[in-house]
Amino acid sequence: MACAVDGDGCTTPEGHLTRVGIALGGDDGCIADARQHAVAFLDQAGDDYGLLVPARAMDLTQLVVSELVTNSCKYASGPVLVEFGLTVRAVEVVVRDSDPTVPAARAADPGRIGGHGLEIVEAVTEGLSIDREAVGKRITARIALAEPEAVFSGGSPL
Repeated sequence: MACAVDGDGCTTPEGHLTRVGIALGGDDGCIADARQHAVAFLDQAGDDYGLLVPARAMDLTQLVVSELVTNSCKYASGPVLVEFGLTVRAVEVVVRDSDPTVPAARAADPGRIGGHGLEIVEAVTEGLSIDREAVGKRITARIALAEPEAVFSGGSPL
């Protein structure tokens, strides 16, 4: 079956060039494992589809994976499911766990140690959604492949 989205090549019905999922046990090494899977996925997907995955997108994807998987391992019992998807414009990270509690970013507090993960994820992603599921929740974050456009308020850039 052939499919095309905006002439960018074959994609899944959701517009992804490719998607993979992994199950993590929630043990001490699962955060590092998730980051390694993210890098391997992006390297392979970039090679397979001829996309340049910028270092910035690679680094932000690892950061987002670290923050989301850390929270799942900390608050949910049981396995953590992580999915990676790639479109021509973005990396998608989906983390599912068994805890139905929907996290919320706290007010900024430079004196607080810890508890800044969701604030960080919101700041570096182009989209973040949190949905309750029949068991637990699903958090979906989208990281842009392209550098964000600089915004200038009047005048011209240097």
